Amino acid sequence: MGRLVIVSNRLPVTVRADGGGGEPQVARSPGGLATGLSGPHEAAEGLWIGWPGDLSALGPEQRERVRAELEAQRLVPVDLTAEEVSGYYEGFSNRVLWPLFHYLLDHIPLEAMQWEIYRRVNARFADAVAERASPDDTIWVQDYQLCLVPALLRERLPGARIGFFLHIPFPTSEVLQALPWRDELLRGLLGADLVGFHTSLYARQCAMALRRLLGLSADGDRVLYQGRSVRLGAYPMGIDAEGFAREAEREEVAARAQELRREAGGARLLLGIDRLDYTKGIRRRLLALDRLLERAPELRGQVTLVQIAVPSRTSIAEYDEFRQDVDEMVGRVNGAHGTTSWSPVRYLYRSFSREDLVAFYRAADVMLVTPLRDGMNLVAKEFVASRVDERGVLLLSELAGAAAELGAGALLVNPYDVDGTSDAILRALAMPQGEQRERMRAMRERVFGWDVHRWVRAFLQDLEAGQAPRLALTPEDVLQRLRERIALAPRRALLLDVDGTLLEHRLEPGMVTPDAELLALLLRLAGLPRTEVHVVSGRPAAVLEAWFGQLPVGLHAEHGLWWRPIPHGQPGPWRADRPVSTAWKGRVRPVLEALSLRTPGALVEEKPSTLAWHYRRAEPELGEARASELLLWLEEALKDEEAEAIAGDRVVEVRPRGASKAAVVTRALASAPPGAVPVAMGDDRTDEDLFAALPPSGVALHVGARESAAPYRLPSAAAARRFLRALADEVERLDRAEATDPWSSASPRSP
Repeated sequence: MGRLVIVSNRLPVTVRADGGGGEPQVARSPGGLATGLSGPHEAAEGLWIGWPGDLSALGPEQRERVRAELEAQRLVPVDLTAEEVSGYYEGFSNRVLWPLFHYLLDHIPLEAMQWEIYRRVNARFADAVAERASPDDTIWVQDYQLCLVPALLRERLPGARIGFFLHIPFPTSEVLQALPWRDELLRGLLGADLVGFHTSLYARQCAMALRRLLGLSADGDRVLYQGRSVRLGAYPMGIDAEGFAREAEREEVAARAQELRREAGGARLLLGIDRLDYTKGIRRRLLALDRLLERAPELRGQVTLVQIAVPSRTSIAEYDEFRQDVDEMVGRVNGAHGTTSWSPVRYLYRSFSREDLVAFYRAADVMLVTPLRDGMNLVAKEFVASRVDERGVLLLSELAGAAAELGAGALLVNPYDVDGTSDAILRALAMPQGEQRERMRAMRERVFGWDVHRWVRAFLQDLEAGQAPRLALTPEDVLQRLRERIALAPRRALLLDVDGTLLEHRLEPGMVTPDAELLALLLRLAGLPRTEVHVVSGRPAAVLEAWFGQLPVGLHAEHGLWWRPIPHGQPGPWRADRPVSTAWKGRVRPVLEALSLRTPGALVEEKPSTLAWHYRRAEPELGEARASELLLWLEEALKDEEAEAIAGDRVVEVRPRGASKAAVVTRALASAPPGAVPVAMGDDRTDEDLFAALPPSGVALHVGARESAAPYRLPSAAAARRFLRALADEVERLDRAEATDPWSSASPRSP
């Protein structure tokens, strides 16, 4: 095992400037991530790559000293401009992804979402990693600010071992669908070998989003993507439980806890500790306290909520407005129920040391952790670890990831149910000590048994033990030798499928069109010496004519039923090798249309000689079930017809019996001289017919993750294009060598 390379938005340190021009201080941050990963970072002599924070207040010499200190700690800074921090971090990460992943879409700005700067900064992080990573390193990318980095790294370091962990919730596919760039975000995650989440629910929701939005099916906890097996797993993050327990047992902390209880004047202590963020449920918590004091006025003077609000994202205007709302609500609750000697809410807007926080944890009777949505919420676990006396009650939102682990001991509440939360507070205050102890022991067993160090080990062990891709890709050195063999052939016939091979699949067939880069590539290939290009597709002739009609290439539509030869001058007419009967359409079309009405998202595509029932946009389970029913019906209905049904990628196609792409091979080689090499490239079931018809001299390349008889495999349409560009380079190189010296050993015509 090589080094561990950790990649996060922030480095695990805080740089404090000395206003007097002295030595700036580089201090370790106290966060859970820094604590959990510091051990593996040191043990593996690894690197940690991230933004060091704003260093603009430092002079040139101070900056150099900071950089030297960071280098000594193997911390690699990614410097960001003020514009980049504003757009990438404050803008897209925290004003778009943060509310979206927490189901609070009304907080997303109406415009200026800053996607481009997010993508640009993610590329800078990927570049920083690629410059420093070695082949045997393990790369672990952290959180939503860097969702695109895994795929960007996969482009730069194809063989790297890459993990990604999301520290916030993963939303349902319906919520994620609101993001204009959801496809790019999902493909960014799929660059990793292992994608980790706090709960199995988040992992399942990611798998469903991949199915519904990208059309990728999960096999258990794995998704096949571009020839790789990507695992989705649940790894609930823990805390430094032993460290919190040791802190809680210190005499100074115990004394401070007693002092806090005395300051409360005998009132029972409710405690809330949160970053000041609209996802944390602070306002509804205050409403629940207000409702409690209305319904149980005898508790006035007998209970106090200590609400610690740690300043967060203060440069974002929305957070400043939220702070004002909380301030006003605290004032209203205190004004409605307080007396001259007692206030129901003690509101503390500032940060505290871990020692002070543990003292608050020990002093509290009831801990209120009621976020509207949370990836995990480590405060709940910190409270449990700090209760060495096995006392206290945890009141926990069922919408926090921690509820999946602590639900047996906590009182679970719906944070949107103000009355229900109020009732739960009352129940917690009345809970007998025996029940408190029983519940706390159950939670402590979990918190100590699965701490932050166990979390790190579990993720890295699974990343290290990740299985090899189920369908191995052809190594680059083998592909290079293959290109050389093709380039040396006296003639070449390139038989190229389009959808899924040269163009990525989309949810709707009509959304796919060839781009300028593809058209230029086909024109270049067709212009190579001794080379013919044939485009083979299930698309109708009219579509292929509109896309590629002006190119000097052969066109083969509807899986080879209709074809247009390579034009020598003006394009010739389309033709068929045999009469094509479509009498069966009148019987089949109504069935497909009726099935589409019963299957939202499905559609019928009619071509001159075929019918296709697409269900890529349908609910995956429903679409697959209906497709199975349809295939059974078609098998019986077409047994006496001149038509047959085949299953493709989220499509059932009905075509004239015997139609096959194999005919394309016969046509392409009909006029070719002896020794011509046909090269077929495809991605689905219909292309297997193309591969099977190749002569022994032929070359079959399969694109994608499906099973195939082709001996060569490429991961994606992008890789297929790269292969063809490199082939063109090789042919042109040999042609130049032949022109210079026709008897050179590099010449394809040399004896």
